[in-house]
Amino acid sequence: MFSQSTINIVKSTAPILDKHGETLTRHFYSRMFTQNPEVSPFFNPANQSGGTQQRALAAAICAYAANIDNLEVLGGAVELIAQKHASLLVKPEHYPIVGENLLESIREVLGEGATDDVIAAWAEAYSFLADIFISREGQIYHKSAEQVGGWSGFKAFRIDRKVKESTVVTSFYLSAADGEKLPDYLPGQYITLRIATKGGATTMRNYSLSDQSGQGYFRISVKKEVGLSSSSPDGYVSNTLHSEREVGDLLEIAPPCGEFVFNTNCHSERPLVLLAAGIGVTPILSILKTALEVDPAREIVFIHGCLSEETQAFKSVIDALAEAQSNLKVHYRYSDSALCEANQQHQSSKGFVDAQLIESLVSDTNADYYFCGPKPFMVNIYQDLLKWGIPESQVNYEFFGPREALEIAPG
Repeated sequence: MFSQSTINIVKSTAPILDKHGETLTRHFYSRMFTQNPEVSPFFNPANQSGGTQQRALAAAICAYAANIDNLEVLGGAVELIAQKHASLLVKPEHYPIVGENLLESIREVLGEGATDDVIAAWAEAYSFLADIFISREGQIYHKSAEQVGGWSGFKAFRIDRKVKESTVVTSFYLSAADGEKLPDYLPGQYITLRIATKGGATTMRNYSLSDQSGQGYFRISVKKEVGLSSSSPDGYVSNTLHSEREVGDLLEIAPPCGEFVFNTNCHSERPLVLLAAGIGVTPILSILKTALEVDPAREIVFIHGCLSEETQAFKSVIDALAEAQSNLKVHYRYSDSALCEANQQHQSSKGFVDAQLIESLVSDTNADYYFCGPKPFMVNIYQDLLKWGIPESQVNYEFFGPREALEIAPG
């Protein structure tokens, strides 16, 4: 795979990259967007301005350098990135652009430390990793195009319905403009929407499919993102969808992708615990509906943390599911409202989703967990599961935005 010399050089740079990683990645993105502006539509400006994209890339580069002699441990990360790249239609011709700008950024940031041997080793390491991604992404593209109802690239979809789910969330029901059947997708996956910007370019966003597959439509449920300051503006795509796109309008959609999926073939006797915070409910609802259908006798606990009932999406839908399914236990936790009275089927409380609440609702904490929401929520849940000793194979999660390491040590 690699020569021992290359492994030694790359591993020796890991501590340096760890120290200067974010400086390097900020320089890399700035350089690439200047030298190759054609790749800028692949990136979310909000993630760039907030620094999350730079930190995520820095962590990925450091992990690759530290584990270059044991790449099997990075398998999950590789699949996540490959699915994300495929959702954005990253192609083989884009990899040389990234590689050139990355190597030049290493040379420019590290200065004298970036010797010819270091650059040559990283060029070999990058080329090897690029080949892995190109191969896997090619498989994803082929599967998307060949399945019944599948397609490649972007395709025109029509907004058939626009439904207000809460004060901040609206659902869009989409069908193919050519009238063709829609492909099946896995619960938890997302689609990519490409939309024109005011400057005449395009930008892309991933949105989770918020209903189960096989309904005859794709549904995305979009939170209207409101900026908190001049440095954090309103979300361009979400506001455009809410305010400017109406029934009958066309949208450009890429095929479903994503590795955060519920395994419909695994009928476990363990409880299934589904945890969502805010708009993180969208993939979790798809998983919930599918789980109830494929394994109706399984114990399922669903917890949704929200700011208030006014901002909460799908409460009536989830209430109806709980009334119809005796094996489903539901709890809503509100962080900014008066304590809601419990009704006969469901309970609600004030506060944040925590270990004590989960323990009070599930018969056995040795369960399968799926969770999605803002980073503070994710970190707290992940930490709790580590403390309980839950195996990694039973812990499944999705970040909206660049996936960042859950930097919490067990215990």
